[in-house]
Amino acid sequence: MEEKKSKVTLHGTWISPYSKRVEIALKLKGILYEYVEEDLQNKSESLIQLNPVHKKIPVLVHDGKPVAESLVILEYIDETWMNSPRFFPEDPYERAQVRFWVSYINQQVFEVTGQIMFQEGEAQAKSVEEARKRIKVLDEGLEKHFPNKNIRENDDVGLLEIIIIATFGVHKAHREEIGVEIISPVNTPTLYNWIERLQDLSVVKEVEVPHDKLVNLIQNYRQKCLQQAANA
Repeated sequence: MEEKKSKVTLHGTWISPYSKRVEIALKLKGILYEYVEEDLQNKSESLIQLNPVHKKIPVLVHDGKPVAESLVILEYIDETWMNSPRFFPEDPYERAQVRFWVSYINQQVFEVTGQIMFQEGEAQAKSVEEARKRIKVLDEGLEKHFPNKNIRENDDVGLLEIIIIATFGVHKAHREEIGVEIISPVNTPTLYNWIERLQDLSVVKEVEVPHDKLVNLIQNYRQKCLQQAANA
């Protein structure tokens, strides 16, 4: 008798780095899934019912059971599908370092880098300076705590690598549209190299947003936000 296959559905949006985290994780584990594109300006009843607390994406539905919040989903995936790659190192100290730097990216880096896109002039210059400082700290942390990290195939990717590529994989598109370089091979070489090697992996290529489409979206969204701020 054949084993019944699990039904997996991901509710997300194509531009969201939080959705990308989950897509990459599912691809890494070789999990077949259905993808549902959500319009966050007109949220579906399904999304609201599946995530009634936050009413946000991503939501993973596994055999009818919804799991919300990207980091919670990633841990759920790793604990449910225990095949390689595993998202956490076996060593407790290394696991602690992974959790620390994931938290640092979420709490100290992601917000300030996101602000830059919607700013101009002095306000933007201050955010750029702060973002560079924080990303430099991340770069030094990666070099110190993961000095021998190799990223050559899917099995080399864990939780921290997923967060890094989903968060910073679009940095060149941001630079092209906004004219500001935050991550570079000179100032943040370790982080830059991690991103470059991760982008070479087939699982990342499968879910990455086309560069021109992303630049166009950033341009339109930035202009809209700046215009709204000017009219406020």
